Formats: sequence, C-alpha cells, structure tokens
Amino acid sequence: MGNETDLRVLVVDDTVLYRKVVSDVLGELPGVKVVGSAHNGKAALGKIANLKPDLLILDIEMPEMDGLEALRRMAKDAPTVGALMLSSLTEEGSDATLKAMELGAFDFIPKPQNNNLKDNRDELKKSMAPILKAFARHRDVRRILKGVGTQEIRGQPKAALQRPRTHSVGTAAVQHRSRIVAIGISTGGPVALAHFLPEMPAKLGAPLLIAQHMPPIFTASLAKNLDRRCAITVKEAVDGEEILPNTAYIAPGGKQMKVAHERLKNIKMIRITDDPPENGCTPSADYLFRSVAKHFGDSATGVIMTGMGADGAKGLQLMKEKGAAIIAQDEATSVVFGMAKKSIEAGVVDLIAPLEQIAEHIRRTIVTC
Repeated sequence: MGNETDLRVLVVDDTVLYRKVVSDVLGELPGVKVVGSAHNGKAALGKIANLKPDLLILDIEMPEMDGLEALRRMAKDAPTVGALMLSSLTEEGSDATLKAMELGAFDFIPKPQNNNLKDNRDELKKSMAPILKAFARHRDVRRILKGVGTQEIRGQPKAALQRPRTHSVGTAAVQHRSRIVAIGISTGGPVALAHFLPEMPAKLGAPLLIAQHMPPIFTASLAKNLDRRCAITVKEAVDGEEILPNTAYIAPGGKQMKVAHERLKNIKMIRITDDPPENGCTPSADYLFRSVAKHFGDSATGVIMTGMGADGAKGLQLMKEKGAAIIAQDEATSVVFGMAKKSIEAGVVDLIAPLEQIAEHIRRTIVTC
C-alpha cells in the first residue's frame, strides 16, 4: 500500500532479470511505488496514460524503441514525466547518457558490474536512493511553482520558493579581479555546463577548474562534448599539466583534482590523485576549492551550482576567508537546490544568480575581461 505522495515509478528495460532487480530495489525504498514495467520505450509510452508514473527508470539500449527515442516522444506526449537513465560504463554508453541529459533526463545511474547479484542490488540501492529523494523534492517544488496546490511541502510555502532572479549578498563578486575560477556542480550539471560554458569568450583570461560529480569515462565524454560547443578549450584534466588561461579543466570521474605549485618552473599545475572521497564524492568540490584557496587566495572566484548534498560548502568557506568572490546558482534554475543552498545558508556567497546569468557574472570577476 502506498499513498498519494509516493513517487510513482515505471521500470523500463529489455532484460527481464534487470526489470525485476530494479523493481525489487525500488520496492525497498520508502516513499516509492513501482506502478509497472515495460520491455522497451514503445511499450512504456503506451502505459504512461494509465499508470500515471512520475518517473521512468529508463534503459538506453533497447530494441524497437530505445531510451533516447522514448525521451524525445515524452517531451511531446508526457512532458511532466521524469526519467532516470540506466547507463553502461562504456564510451558509447557515456555519449548516449549525455544525449539523454540534453533530452531532459533528470540524472543517470551506471549499471553495476559486480560479479554477484547481491552486490549489484546493494550498489543500485545506494545509487538510486538519494537521486529518487532529490527527484521527489524536484517534483514537489515544480508543482508549487506551477501553482498545483498551495499547501506547504516540507515546511516551504509557495511564496518562499519565488525569489528574485538575481540577489546580491555582498559586493566582492562585482569588485573582484580573479586569475582562476573553480566550479562545483552535480545533478543537472552536464546541461548547466552546456548552457553557460559556450558563453565564455575565447580570450577569457583565466582558467576554469570544474569538479562535476560523475563516474569514470563519463567525464571524458562530457569534456569532448563541451569542447565542440565552446570558444574556450574544454578538456578532461591530466595529472601534472600546467594550468593555462582560456581552458576549462574537468576533473576525471573517480579521481580527485587539486591545484599545486611547481617550484622549479614556477607554475601552477593540476594534480589528479586517488585520495579518498569527500562527502561521498570523487571528484569533490571541497577538495578542489581548498587547493584553490591555498594557491590563489583573493585572486579566485568560486562557483557552486546545481546538485544534491553539501559538497563545496566547506571549501568555499576557506576561499571566502582568503578573499575570493563566491557565486551561487539560484533555486529556480537548479535541477536540485542542495549544494548551492548549503553554501548560501553558510553565509559565504556574494551573489545568487540564475543559470542564464552565471557566465556574465564569472566574466565580471576575471582580471582581463
């Protein structure tokens, strides 16, 4: 038995065993109700009207109609239904996953590749639980902002969610002159990065270091995809390379990235390490931000964007103490208002801005702009 606030989920995969495993895992999560399953995208679309799911757990590679085509159809026929992709840990799978994000998927989960069923179930449960919780919150906020009900949800009335589009908390973001920009971002990140990085001029005058929460392989595909769209160079960071202006360095998935100083050459370089996760994340924004605070002090800009959890808040605190300018993405344009919210609540943010203004505010903080 469920209730009307439960997250209604339809499981879509061409493998009977995987449909069962995913359905069983979902059945163990509180506040989640599995309303059905389907063996491909066409069958899933045919069930949406009757089953009324909030979310599809959607495989990408399926016969007759794959996950990408299903997303295209959903955009027209079921625009209020979300999708969480099941992705294979391959280059082709990562490219398809990024395409799914562009088509409106909320997030993705890599398919576990352990040797036994129990480990795969445990990994799926660990991965899905926070994302489904974040999606449920996203669904609730979206309903409030669209005027579907005026009741309070988790203590926040509709009025509390309708904030000014840009909100200046301090003056540092306007007056600052930075030599580096460090960005922390998670859920919703690939689409957000594809929105604002192409707005950066070829001669930006500073490097950008990006900690995007992603597994291995996916960050390489993300960098390649963004590089095609941008005037600046976008690449997956390599250990030991010099940090150059007009380049965006994306931390490799499953690794940590930090700034270091090479004394012999007197240059700043990137270090990629196997240091343990922080806040459950590799790469971690906190890990990156600490090193930027150490090596750039008040000549830096920190940016915290869409994503769940609190990663980045402590690192931004150090950057702020050193005199850095801090920018946060606003709630209305964040897929998940978690990371930015924590930093705002910590009082370290100078400027809160919508996604479409992030690039402009970053440019204003850079020395040679």
